[in-house]
Amino acid sequence: MSTEIEAAGSLAEAALVARAVENANDGSANQQVHGGNCLNCDTALMGSHCHMCGQSVHIHRSFSAFWHDILHGVLHFDGKFWNTLPLLAWQPGKLTRRYIHGERAKFISPMAIFLFAIFMMFAVFSYVGSPDFSRASEDIATATGGSNDTEKMRDELAANIAKLEAQLAEAEPDSEQAKNLNSQLKIAKTTMNGINFATGNIISYPEIAEETSGPVVIGAENSVDTGTAWFDKWANNALQKANSNPDLLLYKLQSNGYKFAWLLIPISIPFIWLVTIGKRGHRFYDHAVFTTYSLAFMSMMFIICALAVKFNILPGLVIVFSTLYAPFHIYRQLRHAYSLSRFSAIVRLWVLLVFIIIASMIFLFALLALGLLSS
Repeated sequence: MSTEIEAAGSLAEAALVARAVENANDGSANQQVHGGNCLNCDTALMGSHCHMCGQSVHIHRSFSAFWHDILHGVLHFDGKFWNTLPLLAWQPGKLTRRYIHGERAKFISPMAIFLFAIFMMFAVFSYVGSPDFSRASEDIATATGGSNDTEKMRDELAANIAKLEAQLAEAEPDSEQAKNLNSQLKIAKTTMNGINFATGNIISYPEIAEETSGPVVIGAENSVDTGTAWFDKWANNALQKANSNPDLLLYKLQSNGYKFAWLLIPISIPFIWLVTIGKRGHRFYDHAVFTTYSLAFMSMMFIICALAVKFNILPGLVIVFSTLYAPFHIYRQLRHAYSLSRFSAIVRLWVLLVFIIIASMIFLFALLALGLLSS
């Protein structure tokens, strides 16, 4: 229940943040006009909206109107959502070109819809991506023939561990027999830890778990040595932190992925510029609009795939379709946003796909660095 509430809260937050970026608070719930001057900038009013700052003449202060604003922001997005989404999905190049050339009042701005998509993705992944150890335990029990078989395996391992410990106590220290018994005992305890963790999230032999998956000592084989002393020191310390607590690092990567998703925009813009070399009349602003709209749509496709898997709605078909449609979407946006021929758009698409891989690696490296710095 908590995940559903958190997801709903994040979705509402997404709409409100995006709406704040759009600066579209018309406050139409209350029809009372307050004087002849704008309450925001004190300019003399000439209509239903201030011609200087754009604020509506009609404002409200009722609690019901507050909730109306929330629902209006989530479901209607002031009408711009339904103007923008069809074009974003099927004619992204046309949307990009029209927005760049000045048709902006009827469409959601690229950053607003990007923020909405990122917040909504966080809400959906909070709901569908939480690990369920109890369900995993049932799956493991089923795969091993039921809980009775798991208990039988645990009992046999416990008996074997007790037997090996008794034999080790009678063996000569540092003898070949003692070394063999120690090796067998370590394997048996590691197996017991695996079964207990999978079925109950319990570690029976923490000393073995620490030995097998705990911190690693930086040595000649796994150290970073680039010749730059300060970087090698930072990298080796970060590597130790990562190995000492990989779960914390994974959590930080996921958390930073939402917080710093906007980094994908400045990372991607230079690559879009390189792909469109030879097409004059386009500025970095145009590339920023192209990039932001494209990232927003790809985030929405991730959301659709996650929901299809969660609710088992033809997940294979949805994932395959999304995988095939993503490059086609980029092709259509390239061709129509920059007025390219089919051949030119296809060639530039292949180059851009390579650049997308490079940009994704840069973004993941940045997330990794941020996670290690804060761990």
